[in-house]
Amino acid sequence: MKKTAILLSIISATFFAACGNKPAAEEEAHHHHEEHGEFPTTTTLTEEQVTTIGIEMGPIEQKQLTASLKANGMLKVPNQNKASINTVYSGIIHSLLVEPGTKVTKGQTVAIIKNPDFVRLQEEYVSIAPQIVLAEQEHQRQQQLNAGNAGALKNLQAAEANLRSLRTRKEALEAQIRMMGINPASLSSGNLVSVISVKTPISGVISSVPVKMGTYVDLSTTIAEVVDNSYLHLDLFVYEKDLPKLKNNQLIHFTVTNNPGKEYDAQIFSLGSSFEGESKAVSVHARVKGDKSGLIDGMNVTAIISLEQATVPAVPTDAIVTYQGQDYIFIQKMSDHDHDHEHNPDSAHSHDHGHDHKHNHDNDHNHGHAHPHSEQNTGHRHDHGGNHSHTHEITFERIPVAKGTSDIGYTEITPLKKIPANAKIVTKGAFFVLATMTNSGEEGHSH
Repeated sequence: MKKTAILLSIISATFFAACGNKPAAEEEAHHHHEEHGEFPTTTTLTEEQVTTIGIEMGPIEQKQLTASLKANGMLKVPNQNKASINTVYSGIIHSLLVEPGTKVTKGQTVAIIKNPDFVRLQEEYVSIAPQIVLAEQEHQRQQQLNAGNAGALKNLQAAEANLRSLRTRKEALEAQIRMMGINPASLSSGNLVSVISVKTPISGVISSVPVKMGTYVDLSTTIAEVVDNSYLHLDLFVYEKDLPKLKNNQLIHFTVTNNPGKEYDAQIFSLGSSFEGESKAVSVHARVKGDKSGLIDGMNVTAIISLEQATVPAVPTDAIVTYQGQDYIFIQKMSDHDHDHEHNPDSAHSHDHGHDHKHNHDNDHNHGHAHPHSEQNTGHRHDHGGNHSHTHEITFERIPVAKGTSDIGYTEITPLKKIPANAKIVTKGAFFVLATMTNSGEEGHSH
């Protein structure tokens, strides 16, 4: 900030010094502009001031810029990559092992539920095994009796039915116990489990945990929700007129609305075929690529969609300044003297140049003096003219422009005023050049 203040002070000092040496006609024209609320179209600085301020010059370049389309959208995860974690059996939350933001893998325990009924179910399963053994023995006995016509057929049929019933019940109990996350083979009369583990069906990140310790849960209760962000995609809303510019596999750069400093990438995989609600916007779907850290389902985003490249006239973005709603660049204005100097580098040191300068200088500062007095000081005037060549002045002219595509630090421009071919523009320090013009426009009334 200190450097900026110093440079602006230099610019202001330059302006006041320049005003003290203005010819009467130029001063009158200057006041004419001020009366109409305009600021000057040109400003003049010495080479020393240009160096001090750090102004740099360059041409208008032909750059291959990528046009882009801006669109708003929202991050979404497909429903098949989200899960609500529920319990198969009702019970009381005995412990919670996750919280929002916890990363989990498929099959990981997220909560433990307690219920006395769990033990009764296991007791029945453990006790049914010996009942099946007895039923099998009775079935064998009835088969032997029936073979020797010693028993009734109905007794054999009853034994078969009882055996089938017990086996069916065992299979049902075994399936239920497996659903509780318990291996039936590991159960014995002294090794029953009074709690069950609730596991996540998919890998991802826990997005919410709506229950707490001691909460009663059943089939309809959501214990936690998990989202698999690896399948995160972007729903963009693009207007109908812009839809033909897009195609599958097109690259998108986007930022999250609440964190615009970090940029992410996505790639279009589907173009919508219907309007969203009553708007004229069409939904465009893109897969998020690479880094997904900090991204959450439901976030609002702003996307920049890269379109085709085009070679256009462009300048460094910093070369463009805005004043009162209009964008400008500054070109170096070539005067007739500059053209002569360009073709004859020694002309700045010629006697004619010195004499001309002497004559103008005399007119400015020797009002009413006799010509012999001027001749007497010719040598002094010539020296002053020689010194002037070493403090060569550069005039800058402001040119209104219309901005186009911005990319890689350059911005496409369309000059709104004709400029010379191969004109040199201010590529660095344009802000300070603008400051000299606005200062002269605002403070000229004091002269």
